[in-house]
Amino acid sequence: MKNPVSRRRFLANSTVAAVAAPQLLLANKNPRQLVIGKGEHRYEVQHDWARLPEKYSWQTTHNVAVDAEGRVYVIHEGRANLKEHPSIFVFDPHGKFIRAFGKQFQGGGHGIEVRTEGKEQFLYVCAYQQVKSFAKLTLTGETVWEKYAPMDSGVYKKDEDKVRVKRWGRDAFMPTNFAFLNDGGFLLADGYGSWCIHRFDKDANWVSKFGGPGKGNGKFNLPHGIWIDRRPGRTERVVVCDRANHTLQYLTLEGQHLTTLRGFGLPANIDTYKNLMLVPELHARVTLLNEKNEVVAQLGDDVEGVVKKKTVNRGNAKTWVNGKFVHPHDACFDNEGNILVAEWVHTGRVTRLKKVG
Repeated sequence: MKNPVSRRRFLANSTVAAVAAPQLLLANKNPRQLVIGKGEHRYEVQHDWARLPEKYSWQTTHNVAVDAEGRVYVIHEGRANLKEHPSIFVFDPHGKFIRAFGKQFQGGGHGIEVRTEGKEQFLYVCAYQQVKSFAKLTLTGETVWEKYAPMDSGVYKKDEDKVRVKRWGRDAFMPTNFAFLNDGGFLLADGYGSWCIHRFDKDANWVSKFGGPGKGNGKFNLPHGIWIDRRPGRTERVVVCDRANHTLQYLTLEGQHLTTLRGFGLPANIDTYKNLMLVPELHARVTLLNEKNEVVAQLGDDVEGVVKKKTVNRGNAKTWVNGKFVHPHDACFDNEGNILVAEWVHTGRVTRLKKVG
């Protein structure tokens, strides 16, 4: 795994709403640039930072990851009928396209993470819809292994690991994201399927599960994102984005509920960097929390236009406001503390927030 304080590099009973910091939208010296945030948490907005060659197209961007060299990996859902189109695109630290691969995930591309194992780095990918798999790849796209529904868990319909048909339900397998354990194993969130968190060993063998459907306190309503909070001064804990309950749940590594953070708007994923925790929210903003899990910035907030007034539409780019987000589906820090945001919008969009504070 990358540096443990960064992904692709809360134990306090406080609510986000109570401590939310106001957002500032500031004009840069260059009038064509925008800076958002406040104090030391200020970022220059660079929408459409990652651009594809003409032969490829975004088909709803989903998740983003960064390797040790600063290369950026973006996975999009893609369309099932475009079987030869890749679902994963790689860019250099300046947003220049490098390569594409991953057509096997087309139509279901979702989660992507970079993990360092010994002297090598690997991509961990999961896909939902009709793909229903999770896989380990090299950074250039070769498959190390690909797995399907863990039938030993006892929660899935017969042959769920064999039938490649899109099907929703608590007995379906629709994985969304990973979190990496110190012993070489990992946790996998089945966010759109069983709503369970599965634990696997270092060889990707199923070990155990926790969670399942419920209204909170160790149960979930769409556990979409998952992360291990290893920020300095904190006890190592699992954090789950309980998306449809609009909360983050803190749990032990065995799945015992500890505390819940409220006040989010469909939180989708998590990343950490130094003392900061980053939470992209589908309800039109990206939230930063400090080591006490106090909100220190809410970036690109357009809850008013997207959620309340509904004047902003994910399928109509003409309604999008410069410097604001529509539907942040994933976000991660790069190796310098800049932020990359992938949005669940029809055309796809990757925004870089360049740290200036």
